[in-house]
Amino acid sequence: MKKALLPLLLCFILILSACGKQSAEDKGAAPKSAVDPEDKTITYQSEDGPVEVPAHPERVIVLSTYAGNVISLGVTLVGVDVWSKKSPIFEKDLKAVAEVSDENLEKIIELNPDLIIGLSGSDIKNLDKLKQIAPTVTFTYGKLDYLTQHLEIGKLLNKEQEAIAWVDDFKQRTEKSGEKIKAKIGENATVSVIENDDKQLYVFGDNWGRGTEILYQKMKLNMPSRVKEVALKKGYYAISSEVLSEFVGDYVIFSKDREGDTSFAFQETSTYKNIPAVKNHHVFEVNARAFYFSDPISLDYQLKFFEQSFLGE
Repeated sequence: MKKALLPLLLCFILILSACGKQSAEDKGAAPKSAVDPEDKTITYQSEDGPVEVPAHPERVIVLSTYAGNVISLGVTLVGVDVWSKKSPIFEKDLKAVAEVSDENLEKIIELNPDLIIGLSGSDIKNLDKLKQIAPTVTFTYGKLDYLTQHLEIGKLLNKEQEAIAWVDDFKQRTEKSGEKIKAKIGENATVSVIENDDKQLYVFGDNWGRGTEILYQKMKLNMPSRVKEVALKKGYYAISSEVLSEFVGDYVIFSKDREGDTSFAFQETSTYKNIPAVKNHHVFEVNARAFYFSDPISLDYQLKFFEQSFLGE
């Protein structure tokens, strides 16, 4: 009986030995297949074709426009453009972040970025050299609407779900606030967005920052007909203070750059003071530097301002 069991026992031992060997081989092979998360890459389909970028970027440089998108998605910035640096609503987040430009390659190299983001075409210089420093992705300004643009930044940073969640929430909040504002100011009331510089004024269409995307695209508020004629296609239109009354709606968002204080003299003229929106105290002044961009941080700030100005909330 014992002799009969011996072959079975030997087989069992051989099986255990083989399993143990296989297990040891598996353990020994594990380091070969394991990849450090910091070394992983993803392929992002950019306007110029596929680009290999870090799956978890940790040292991002933004050369224009998109700093707020990156901040909102919780990704670390090491360098940003001068206009982002000037934004008062980015001040806390960018306090320790360097100011850079596409012309200062030495500074960019010092910052050792693992991803560079900027505008495309004539809006960026030294693109080939930047690509040698780190994976570089550029976007054509205005090619995508502002919400789709954020989704693309989300894809690029491997944060697409976070971007989708913010966009869905923002749509609901702006539409709800828009309904309240329409109910208060009237379905037919018009809203203008203007801005100053040292020489002239500008009126804006529905896709050039300054809160226009919220007011016109999401809230569906009405643009004055003269503004629609000249600014809707290009995004903005330069005017003189003498003809401002032709472009002013029932309500005005006045985006003021405080560096141009000398250009506000027209506000003391009788021509300006007699504009109905001015006489009715329907001009809401904002800091231009907080209204330049259309990223989630800027848009949330702008939405809150509109709710407070139109509704007192």
